[in-house]
Amino acid sequence: MSEADPKLPTETILTEEVAAEPRRRRSPWRLVIMLSVPILLLAVGGYFWLTSGRYVSTDNAYVQQDMVSVAPEVTGIVAEVFVHENQPVHRGDLLFRLDQRPFRIALEQAEAQMASAQVQVAQLRTQTAGTVADIAGAENNLAYAQREFERYAELLRRGFTTRAAYSDKLHDVEEARERLANARAAQANAQSALANGGTDKQPAVLQARAARDQALLNLARTEVRAPSDGVATQVDRLQVGATAVSGVPMVTIVRGGTTYVEANFKETDLTNMYVGQPAEVTLDAYPGERFRGHVWSIGAGTGSQFSILPPQNATGNWVKVTQRVPVRIYIDGNPQRPLIAGLSADVSVDTRERPPAHPIMPVQQQQIGQPYRGGPQPAAPPPGTVVGQAPPPPTPRSQPQPAGR
Repeated sequence: MSEADPKLPTETILTEEVAAEPRRRRSPWRLVIMLSVPILLLAVGGYFWLTSGRYVSTDNAYVQQDMVSVAPEVTGIVAEVFVHENQPVHRGDLLFRLDQRPFRIALEQAEAQMASAQVQVAQLRTQTAGTVADIAGAENNLAYAQREFERYAELLRRGFTTRAAYSDKLHDVEEARERLANARAAQANAQSALANGGTDKQPAVLQARAARDQALLNLARTEVRAPSDGVATQVDRLQVGATAVSGVPMVTIVRGGTTYVEANFKETDLTNMYVGQPAEVTLDAYPGERFRGHVWSIGAGTGSQFSILPPQNATGNWVKVTQRVPVRIYIDGNPQRPLIAGLSADVSVDTRERPPAHPIMPVQQQQIGQPYRGGPQPAAPPPGTVVGQAPPPPTPRSQPQPAGR
């Protein structure tokens, strides 16, 4: 056994060399793998580092459409309904009609008042013409009384008449002058009731005509028509026999062709956001479908500023909260799926592009639903103006101090 012991290390060395030979053959692949993993990690990290901040997204977004609440302009009873729920309508289509009988009666009364006013004007003209004859008669009577007075005065001077007869003639002259003054006053009164111009220019006739026109307008308003193209909704409030109150909406028209997405981005996401940048929209109602759009406008104020009760940060305890600004996204092209108002959406904006446009673009410069393709631009804002912020106010002038201070 002592002679065999020295052979054991030799066999062990041979076995280890045989086992190490395949390991030497696999070592190049191990080196490649060991180097490729860090390179891959660096590449992925570099991509995320380069693209971080390029895309801003939010799920606080909803599909919006312009809606018009249609309300009658007069109060009446609903007599007929010509529209049903979700019915497409065009501008000018008849939606419903109110009972016209009370308004027709009011129109007849207004026409009767107008005829009465015309009769009154004719009577005034006749009175005015009659006063001319009265004045002429009063002038003749005055002339005759004056001649008689002068004749009796001469007779009294010669002593051929009495002083009583002379006094009677003097009284006749004064009475004739009074009748002439009354006739002229009656003529002035009649002329003051008539304005210059024909019968149609008289105030009474104009007032009666205005009342008739108002009655005609009220009668025409008993037929309520669609103010724009769209889809009629909330028609269940239109029931025959129901009372329609003036100014209270009875039906709503969802206007077509005005679909957009209102995305409420955090104020920290607006750093590199500009009008015209491309956007991608996904809807929860249509999973897997993506809609291309663009930033149309950036809100001029945060949502809290336009709430019913805006925050009063100058009172009480104050806690800073990240505000959200509404950003309007318009969909490019004509989507094949219907975009229903109120649908939840996810919006992602690519902020890498910087279109040469003012942050707030007027709607008049571009057709709704089409991407911005250049054109006349408004004057550039002053340097340092923040998106949605008004330019700095002008420097106030110094007020003169009152004397004595």
